[in-house]
Amino acid sequence: MIRIGPDAAGTRRRRLLQALALAPLGIALAPAAHAAAERALAFRHTHTGERLEIAYFARGEYLPAALARIDWLLRDFRTGEARRIDTRLLDALHALSAPHGGEYEIISAYRSPQTNAQLRQAGGGVAQRSLHLEGRAIDVRLKGTATARLRDAALALGLGGVGHYPKSDFVHLDTGRVRHWGPQAA
Repeated sequence: MIRIGPDAAGTRRRRLLQALALAPLGIALAPAAHAAAERALAFRHTHTGERLEIAYFARGEYLPAALARIDWLLRDFRTGEARRIDTRLLDALHALSAPHGGEYEIISAYRSPQTNAQLRQAGGGVAQRSLHLEGRAIDVRLKGTATARLRDAALALGLGGVGHYPKSDFVHLDTGRVRHWGPQAA
């Protein structure tokens, strides 16, 4: 007889709960065997109007030229400064959009220290040490998906911070510690 210890049972239970939470979006947790599959994203920047649809991972590795194009699109549009965007953030975006291939509407991604300070002075709850400053945070909508559903799917991934801003109609995602804020699902 095979016995499942508490760690294995806990892991299986977490995976089941994650899968159930992602089911409404049609998102399946990818097994390790699919880790080498191509990963692509589609973006439209709401402030600049720029669009980009690009594969950023293929044949088991990140594609430097594609990452550079993503970094430029997700730059601080106020100052023109760009920074390397955390690939874990890109992978989270891919996991959330993969089943439907939706286009992300970018509200904010990388922020320069100057822009972050200006936004803090203007109010609106901008963190002094925002992960936007490190290329580890993004504020988005996923075309065709309600932001509440995107929030729920992001929470189920359990990969970092998730904030929901229903009045502004966007979701904040980051690769910091796991936490959440804003209205939660009932």
